[in-house]
Amino acid sequence: MSELVAQLTNGTKYYGKKKVLDDIDISLRSGQILGLIGPSGSGKTTTIKCLMCMEKLDSGEAQIFNKKMPNRKILNDIGYMGQSDALYSSLTARENLVFFGNLMGLKGKALNQAIETNMKLVNLDQSLHQIVNTFSGGMKRRLSLAITLLSKPDLIILDEPTVGIDPSLRRDIWEQLNQLTEENKSVIVTTHVMSEAERCDYVGLIVEGHLFTIGTPNELKEKFGVDSIEKVFIKAEAEVQS
Repeated sequence: MSELVAQLTNGTKYYGKKKVLDDIDISLRSGQILGLIGPSGSGKTTTIKCLMCMEKLDSGEAQIFNKKMPNRKILNDIGYMGQSDALYSSLTARENLVFFGNLMGLKGKALNQAIETNMKLVNLDQSLHQIVNTFSGGMKRRLSLAITLLSKPDLIILDEPTVGIDPSLRRDIWEQLNQLTEENKSVIVTTHVMSEAERCDYVGLIVEGHLFTIGTPNELKEKFGVDSIEKVFIKAEAEVQS
């Protein structure tokens, strides 16, 4: 069995008196992609933030690479892309890439190669010297993804990475994510795109802070008697509301 990379055990989180995560258990092994789906506001982003201890759990435990979180020593092994783009808008795309690459310990030829590879992946290689404040929202998402992948981190955590990205480029990005798992990298991704969830090794459906169900795409489709993850989502929501 492959190595355990990340685990959230009995994760519970309150915002004031409101319980936003209720006893969540998720785990990820090396070479796997875990997709988290669910309605807006269901707790997907909070789950990954609690896993990384960007948000403090009220109870439960988070571990990454068998280290109890928070642990600054392993942050360089994690690539995180949030829903908000953390870019320097007055700099060019290349200047952003060089700045963040240096923070990751990349320099010289290795950095230049990583920039070239990842900017081609997100189809921004012709925009390297463009000021970021002239980028569209979709271009900023693509640049953020390129930065996240620069150092080929062992664990990649992506929160809605393909929002505003066209379908053909989205396909290319997912092919790259699948390629990374063949190199034993691991990925956690939140998404509203059900065709992306179909490409994950495991899918967890979070509804109102509860992990409603988790399994492989085929297991979930069989469990709910449907032929797509989108129909799993719809049927599960109906069960919660009934």
